[in-house]
Amino acid sequence: KEILEKHHELFTLQWEGVIGNMCVPSQAEWEQLLTNCSAFLFYGMERFMSHVLLNWLVAMNIPKCHLVILLDLVRSLQSYQRITNSDIHKNCLYIALERPTETAMILSLTGVRSVIAIHWYTTLQENAERLEILFENLLSFGKTTGETVHILRK
Repeated sequence: KEILEKHHELFTLQWEGVIGNMCVPSQAEWEQLLTNCSAFLFYGMERFMSHVLLNWLVAMNIPKCHLVILLDLVRSLQSYQRITNSDIHKNCLYIALERPTETAMILSLTGVRSVIAIHWYTTLQENAERLEILFENLLSFGKTTGETVHILRK
């Protein structure tokens, strides 16, 4: 919330989404957010694809979305238990499609133009630092996504 407040004046008036852990977005809410945005940010626990239905996502057409930023792969005991219970009902191929590279490919096939995603498990603090760097460079300094990813890699 601090990062969003710091950069709130650089956002458009159309900024919308779900913040906090008070409610879990429905598949319809995920669809509305993804189809009506030019940029989408997911900052959450476990794999992004564990929150949306794969069959639903691959059927989507979201060409207006220029950028998806996935700051996921954070694990806590509670999130690990949730994902383990969820994964029991999935086959190995389905779980494999939820990995970062496969997720980026699926999003590209739906029309997303650029995907920024991490590929390893991390902490909320490390993702908060990444988000700060992303917002500073993309919004404050006007750098390209490529320049910003290069800065993140350092």
